Amino acid sequence: MPIPIDTRFEPKSAEPRLYAFWEERDLFRANPKSGKRPFVIALPPPNVTGSLHMGHALNDSIQDCLIRFHRLRGFEALWIPGTDHAGIATQNVVEKELRKEKKNRFELGREKFLERVWAWKEQYGNTIVGQMKRLGCSCDWSRLRFTMDEGYSRAVREVFVRWYEAGLVYKGKRIVNWCPRCLTALSDIEVEHRTDASHLWHIRYPIEGDPSKSITVATTRPETMLGDTGVAVHPDDARYRSLVGKNVVLPLLGRRIPIVADTIVDREFGTGAVKVTPAHDANDYDIAQRAKLPALVVMDEKGVMNDEAGPFRGLERFAARQAVVKALEEQGFLVKTDDYAVSVGTCYRCQTVIEPYLSEQWFVKMKPLSEPTAAATRDGRVRFFPERWAKVYLDWLDNTRDWCISRQIWWGHRVPVWNCAACSERIVSRTTPTQCTKCGKSELVQEEHVLDTWFSSALWPFATLGWPDDTEDLRAFYPTSTLTTDRGIIYLWVARMVMTGLHFMRHEPYAHVVIHPTVQNAQGQRMSKSLGTGIDPLDLIEKHGADATRFGLLAQVTGAQDIRFQNERIEMGQRFATKLWNATRFLLDKLEPGAGLPALPKPGDPRLKLEDRWILSRLTSSVRDTTRLIEGYEFGPAANGLYDFVWSDFCDWYIELSKGRLAGTDAASAETAKAVLVHVLDASLRLLHPIMPFVTEALWQELRKAERAGSPRAESLLGAKWPEADAAREDGEATRVLSLLIETVRGIREVKARYNLGRSKVRARVRTNDVDGARILRDHATIVESTAGATLEEIGPDVAKPPFKATSVTAGGEVYVLLEGLVDREKELARMRAQLEKSKGFLATVRAKIDSPTFRAKADPEIVAREEDRARDLGDQIRALEEAIRELGG
Repeated sequence: MPIPIDTRFEPKSAEPRLYAFWEERDLFRANPKSGKRPFVIALPPPNVTGSLHMGHALNDSIQDCLIRFHRLRGFEALWIPGTDHAGIATQNVVEKELRKEKKNRFELGREKFLERVWAWKEQYGNTIVGQMKRLGCSCDWSRLRFTMDEGYSRAVREVFVRWYEAGLVYKGKRIVNWCPRCLTALSDIEVEHRTDASHLWHIRYPIEGDPSKSITVATTRPETMLGDTGVAVHPDDARYRSLVGKNVVLPLLGRRIPIVADTIVDREFGTGAVKVTPAHDANDYDIAQRAKLPALVVMDEKGVMNDEAGPFRGLERFAARQAVVKALEEQGFLVKTDDYAVSVGTCYRCQTVIEPYLSEQWFVKMKPLSEPTAAATRDGRVRFFPERWAKVYLDWLDNTRDWCISRQIWWGHRVPVWNCAACSERIVSRTTPTQCTKCGKSELVQEEHVLDTWFSSALWPFATLGWPDDTEDLRAFYPTSTLTTDRGIIYLWVARMVMTGLHFMRHEPYAHVVIHPTVQNAQGQRMSKSLGTGIDPLDLIEKHGADATRFGLLAQVTGAQDIRFQNERIEMGQRFATKLWNATRFLLDKLEPGAGLPALPKPGDPRLKLEDRWILSRLTSSVRDTTRLIEGYEFGPAANGLYDFVWSDFCDWYIELSKGRLAGTDAASAETAKAVLVHVLDASLRLLHPIMPFVTEALWQELRKAERAGSPRAESLLGAKWPEADAAREDGEATRVLSLLIETVRGIREVKARYNLGRSKVRARVRTNDVDGARILRDHATIVESTAGATLEEIGPDVAKPPFKATSVTAGGEVYVLLEGLVDREKELARMRAQLEKSKGFLATVRAKIDSPTFRAKADPEIVAREEDRARDLGDQIRALEEAIRELGG
């Protein structure tokens, strides 16, 4: 009685059931006492505001592939999950809710507002966890962390205090990137840049005491001139050397300001003279520090001009720009206006144009931290895959500025600093103090600022394991093994985790950093729900299943920086799961429940036929290649290689070749074929499991039904072992022979498809490249004939071309399929000629479009590229038709 199995795999019902099976048996939990070699990944914590997007789906598929791969290889595999509190993003979401209620956070007050945020987090913060489970992520959910949970918060305070005590954290006035919408400072790498069409305004500044003389400066931000406290020129610029030390009169406000010399000035920019606005430009601030110029802040935190702006007070900054330009023109100070492209910095969260702004903030000194961090990569202790990203990383580390770590929001880790109102003492503490350490009074006020979200997430690899306590998990699982992430946070997160790991743990947090490609849509655009260019991976899972989604994404991963999403690859994954299911159904139909699985003959056993030795040799190669590729983070080649092996070698060829033996009268041969089928299928399920966990687990459990009671076979595929590449199974001769037979069969099939011959049996002749090839084909002619639906009439190196035939060129020679009696020559020629003319007409139309200057000027590059591809395809089609016509004598 065959083993019963459903006719098809239904992902919608099967995947949740299988995930529950894993969770109920606690199969994702890592044991720090196992003694096994650890393999650890700390999940890049998604924001609590987030839901699964395509970038998550790709990165999570990569991470789960690595975790399942190492689990099968006998490692103690731990995938640490968690979510990030995402300060600005989460606060913005809750403030948006408040605006719907016609309220704001200031009306609620800090304490009540934070209660609202916590309530929102509890309701929505773990949405993405459920979505990751739908994708099949095998995280150790018992270790789920949050960057503001109690233990993690203690780690954050510990880091701040230790760095403060070491002189690495300080408070000072510096130019910061200020978001007038979020009302907070941003670090340099939280600012996104775009290029806008704007202007370069040339403004005349009169020389004090001689109004007939002036110096002209050029600026892209004329509203900030109201805060000028100097004009700077290069000390070697002969045009202005005599003016250094003199004063000018600031237009519109009449303030006297000096002309100073500084080597930072670019003599080629504008007029070679620049205005110095220390409170609103980082370079100007540096010039002012060297020249001892004062700094005047001329706008408030919301970007509105303040009292220092004189008659422009109360104007929003861009309205002030227009008003200042108008006044300069009316009063004769505007020399000229040039069109100019400017790089504009915007807030990474709300896209508001940021304002360089002089503000008192908390900073981390970067140089003492960045130098050992860079050395870890230069010494090969932290490697990047692809390697090119190491240069990007090192360039930033070598040129980084001090890190502004304070943010003017409420949601986040509040800076653990208290100021005594009685004596002005500053207290930096791990715990909340009750009285001043200097005067003993209780008039303590905590800093209002919170820490940058990236400050807390920089501790992720060790804080999630219990640091600062010396925990069992920390000893067993730090350092982690591999980090996989997007290139967008190399600076924000990757570098900073190495900094903190080296400083606090005296060891890099990971050895390998895998930078996965960015998923774009089919037109090469950034995926964005708001722009309408996004694709929801949950929709893909709902339609095609998690296995198909994972396979389709991983199969597209190459060393390229970006990948254009192809839905066809997801569909390919779905068909692949079906193919695997049907192959297993075919085998289970030949097995008895509880009868035990047939034993595979040892290498060299005469019971193993040519096709058996070939598929076992191919399996050895597949195991070796897949292992090497996943270890090297080459997920696309690994997925595609397994697809080719399972679909083509195993299903299309070996299963087909085994059918005659299974249905024949030779019981021993049938038993051997079954044993090989079981062995290859079993190994294929293990190989595919990291990529397609659900269908492989389901089929593993189906295969277990054939085992005898008490079999040591693991209950779950998660408890199985990764296949070993058995060198004794390598068989070069079998591979060479089968390759020639398969090439010949494919040649015959290609001709039959070309002429729509379907299942018609054809006559064929084969001209081989050599005598050995002819011998192989003669010895195994029955395999070719039965598989291709053909009769081989003549084989050899001297076979002549018959008169009415179709040719297929193979690696082993040429295959001639005789068409007499199968194809009406005249009708076929007429059909192909008509098709040729049609194709030529299409090509002419496409060519005319491509050659049109108007089309090239106005069409998107993606459309131009698509038309060029179409022209190439039509050209190939035309050449093939012309060759076929020649072959028929037309």
